[in-house]
Amino acid sequence: MLEYLRIQDLALIENMELEFGPGVNVLSGETGAGKSFILKALNFLTGDRLETDLVRPGKEKASAEAVFIMPDGAEMHIRRELAAESGRSRLFINDRLSSQESVRELRPALILHTSQQGQQKLLLPAFQSKILDDYMNRPDLLEQRDAMLNRLAEFSLRRANLQQRFAALEEKRDLLEFQRQEIDKINPKEGEEEELEAQRLELRNADARNEAAEQALAVLHGGEQTGILDQLALLERAVRRLARLEDSFAADLDMFTGVYPALSDLAARLRKGGVKKNAGFNAEAIEARLFAIAQLKRKLRRNLPEILALRDELNENLAFLDGCALDLKQLSREESELCAELAKLLHKLNPARREAAGALKIALEAELRKLGFSEAVQVDFTFDGKELYPGRSDSVEEKAHIFWKPNPGQAAQPLDKIASGGELSRFLLALVSILYRRMREAPTLIFDEVDAGVGGMTLNKVADKLYELGTERQLILITHWPNLAARAGRHFVVRKEVLAGDTFTRCVRLEGPAVAEELARMGGGGAQGRILAKELLQH
Repeated sequence: MLEYLRIQDLALIENMELEFGPGVNVLSGETGAGKSFILKALNFLTGDRLETDLVRPGKEKASAEAVFIMPDGAEMHIRRELAAESGRSRLFINDRLSSQESVRELRPALILHTSQQGQQKLLLPAFQSKILDDYMNRPDLLEQRDAMLNRLAEFSLRRANLQQRFAALEEKRDLLEFQRQEIDKINPKEGEEEELEAQRLELRNADARNEAAEQALAVLHGGEQTGILDQLALLERAVRRLARLEDSFAADLDMFTGVYPALSDLAARLRKGGVKKNAGFNAEAIEARLFAIAQLKRKLRRNLPEILALRDELNENLAFLDGCALDLKQLSREESELCAELAKLLHKLNPARREAAGALKIALEAELRKLGFSEAVQVDFTFDGKELYPGRSDSVEEKAHIFWKPNPGQAAQPLDKIASGGELSRFLLALVSILYRRMREAPTLIFDEVDAGVGGMTLNKVADKLYELGTERQLILITHWPNLAARAGRHFVVRKEVLAGDTFTRCVRLEGPAVAEELARMGGGGAQGRILAKELLQH
């Protein structure tokens, strides 16, 4: 039950607070006074979008908040704000930030909105089918059907993708096979080019080292001329003789102590392995391999990593072409098995719909008679079969369409052929009455001018039905008829006021004489309106 509603800075509403009660709550007022803004606020609270131009001019945001009393007696507080500048909204459920999806899931337990738009939906075959499905109350069958149809849709999409890809690759098969052959001839490995470049550089460095080592040995040992070591030995002997002959040369002998052994050690190291070998690399083989890879890169216009990726792609695409027929067969087998499961399900669903249609027909005819239709009124459900999956005759689902005969002597026809606005209003009210009693939730029923096109004695019957519903659940009724408003538990009037050049929509609860005044206005005003109001309030 909706207990409390507050709206701030929404369109013409600056600040409005409404406290609703159980039973029937009526909203009345002149056309254009702003009743629709109250409904927009409720719909906004329960998940609908709201355009930023509905934020009151000059205000930063519009907001709506409500308190619902749930069936277990707990309170649920919902608040939602819409920022004028960004257009973003924030939703809070019990003061915790929440999402639109969360409140949309809650909506069936909070409000059920019936309006003139619902009358037009009633003419749509898809809506008529949904009505019967709601009455049938077998969500398990419908969920299984939807799950199977989703899987079958996935099969169709997979088949289409497979066939499309096969066709595209089949056109390029010769090119794909040529490219793979070219790559397989060379059979490059990951990182091979870098490794070969490193080996070539190592060979070049080894040659340079060997050349330098040979030059050093030639200098140390000499070739055609005497080497440094021999020259040093001769020099040492000469200085040694000088030192024996003259003491001043004795100190010069010390330099030979470090230089000659060091050079001798260097020569020994150069002879015993100081010159590096090429680790067994074959320079010609390396150059030939690098040339082959370079040729492949030029031919395919890709670098080596791209060629390796291309080889994987080619292998995968050619394997796909070779195995596509098997994939399609497996897909068709799974698809056929699922279609068989769907056929079994439809053998349960179609009879269940027909059985529900028979029960709903009886219930609808009884409700329509209470709403002023002829005792001979008849409602029929006709069924059209449609294959849910093309080419599978066992996948036929029967969908219902409502035919009716409101008056004796007429042939049954679709609702949109013969139903007037007033008849649709009553038909919709009859449906809501039946379906509402079968709902697990207990939402607040909102009737927005559902009495449109109804008058005279029939209007009283509509009033009886509405207030019968009001004994079971909370109703919010927007009406222009005093006959309906007179029996409300709470009566609110919506008015438009202009103050200091600014327009405001106000809504106040009426009590005592104010109720009579509003009923008189709704009845046409003047003496006649007051007489009508008095009569209605006395009943």
